[in-house]
Amino acid sequence: MGWDDVDRYVLSRYDLIECLGRGAYGIVWKAVDKSKQEEVALKKICGAFQSPTDAQRTFREIAFLQELAGHDNVIYLTNVVRAANDLDIYLVTDCMEADLRPVINANILAEVHKRWIVYQVLRALGHLHARRIMHRDMKPSNIILNKDCSVKLCDFGLARSVDAHEATAFTDYVATRWYRAPEIVLGVSRYTVGVDIWGAGCIFGELLLGTPVFPGLSTMEQLCLILAVTGYPEAHEIDALDSRFAASMLDGLPRGPPALLQVGSPDAADVLRGCLTFMASRRVTALRALQYPYFSDCFEDDDGEPVALEPVVLPLDDSTTLPSHVYRDRIYRQMLRNRRELCCFPDVPVVGCPLPSGRHKSHSQLSNWLCSESAVARSEPTELC
Repeated sequence: MGWDDVDRYVLSRYDLIECLGRGAYGIVWKAVDKSKQEEVALKKICGAFQSPTDAQRTFREIAFLQELAGHDNVIYLTNVVRAANDLDIYLVTDCMEADLRPVINANILAEVHKRWIVYQVLRALGHLHARRIMHRDMKPSNIILNKDCSVKLCDFGLARSVDAHEATAFTDYVATRWYRAPEIVLGVSRYTVGVDIWGAGCIFGELLLGTPVFPGLSTMEQLCLILAVTGYPEAHEIDALDSRFAASMLDGLPRGPPALLQVGSPDAADVLRGCLTFMASRRVTALRALQYPYFSDCFEDDDGEPVALEPVVLPLDDSTTLPSHVYRDRIYRQMLRNRRELCCFPDVPVVGCPLPSGRHKSHSQLSNWLCSESAVARSEPTELC
């Protein structure tokens, strides 16, 4: 897929600079908005309305990004552009300089910057979870950042709204194996926002170790690697998983106590242990993790308990899959309502998580790396939703 596959109307408004990533569902370019002379990221979702499932996923992504607009650590949707074929659609967001995967591989971050990055990831999740949104695709390539180490969470193609008080039943979960929570590996269909916390823990561990924590080549190997860190669950915990596969999958696997990952700082180990707990009900929440001593220097003034946030309620029933045209027409009507196909939202201060001080912790080595050719050479195509 190249520039020839981009609608002429889009090319009349945006100059494409380079491809940032591609995947099964589309492609992302760095581009320049000609009217504003600003760099943006242009994401083409291919086949966005080809099936009811694809259409619902597209609708969710746009709706969630609209609702989350204004949060410092969530990618900002500035425009939605209709494709001529009525099957694809374009999303325009703010443009960041790299995703976290090649930055980890380059091994250029100091401890203070790793701490600051993870703090922002947890801050984003704290806001999502307070709004009753589950990201469901936590991995380094969905964490994007600039040379000042400011971080945003992106790719909401798998995000779902969740119940505040109990696990929600889902029929699909296709996130990358290495970052899947144990309940997902074991085939549990009802799960909570704890799957995001597990993914954040995997990312944190990878930042500290410089290599993936659970790089399983198969489902069973993934499970073995997880148990080596979390320890083997008790019988009552296996029963509580409510999975017909859990007992048989765990049977015969090595049994042993938890083994701490060698990450240096005891405070860092506490955060990692809180995130990488086998049972989701005992995992730390994002907002609680932000209060751990490890993050004590990320902000000066603790604003106390977060203010209650309104849960996101999608305008179409999220528990039922509707015909493709229903989602497509709803998106188009919203675009018309906002005039000139522009979905802009005011920069409203976000309430709920404390905004840390020193938010621009410049890192000259990261800055130099991002400006070098090695950044391009080391950055593999980003997987999209």
